[in-house]
Amino acid sequence: MPSQLHEALLLLFRNRPELAPELLRDALHIDLPLFTHARVDSAELADVQPAEYRADLVVLLLHGAPVYGIVIEAQLSPDERKRFVWPVYVASLRARFELPVSLLVVTADEATARWAAKPVDLGAGNTFRALVLGPSGVPEVTDEAEARADPELAVLSAMAHGRDSDSGKAAQIALAAQLASLGLDEERARLYFDLVFASLGEAAKRELRAMDPAKYEYQSDFAKRYVAQGRLEGQHEGRVNLLIRVLTRRFGALPAAAVARLSAVSIDELDAIGERLLSAASLEEALGPQ
Repeated sequence: MPSQLHEALLLLFRNRPELAPELLRDALHIDLPLFTHARVDSAELADVQPAEYRADLVVLLLHGAPVYGIVIEAQLSPDERKRFVWPVYVASLRARFELPVSLLVVTADEATARWAAKPVDLGAGNTFRALVLGPSGVPEVTDEAEARADPELAVLSAMAHGRDSDSGKAAQIALAAQLASLGLDEERARLYFDLVFASLGEAAKRELRAMDPAKYEYQSDFAKRYVAQGRLEGQHEGRVNLLIRVLTRRFGALPAAAVARLSAVSIDELDAIGERLLSAASLEEALGPQ
């Protein structure tokens, strides 16, 4: 039975099929044909014994008609059986649409990535190679604007680097992914928050709490989405610290007067500032009238 991590990796590609060609092009440097959009297609890749030959996910790149196929496999550990069926996946999709096809294997650890990258001997001197993306190959998304433009890549980045030895960098990647999730629907945002937080090592979790006091929960919709499940303590100081950090990320270093104002206003006004922050174009607009 597929694990939660296996399904979580595939969910990112289902939610945004364009993530697959982005990774092939930007992380693995594969030349792709011109295409206008990508779509998820049927993963049934044989007429006989379909359960035996069902890939995890298939993404087609389209320029009017399909122009390129990508078979995606989330591989959490070595499985020698896959080395026999992976070439079948590619050959079947290639025959179905009569187009070039790549197999993208996304792994949760480097040892599995090294195993998956080994060439498959097909006999008579023919070999097959998968394109493999291990954690080290996933881009490190620390910029908030980049994360907001591509939330699924930001979440994948947090999942890949959440246990990095540099806990500060891991926390920065996680924060970017969480901030990117604010613009999504409630269900997807909540799921992505959980995926990001569950992927972090303990040191990175401590760093993230220091960067963004997520242990505090507001009653507003804004704050509930920001901390996903929420960790209710409700102290005024915690709310002030959270808003200072988010406002600073949006608008740069805050003037002393703005910090003083945040510290002096009521909890209700802090919540109102948090709500205005979602759409504010400037610090003055977020703070509102005095």
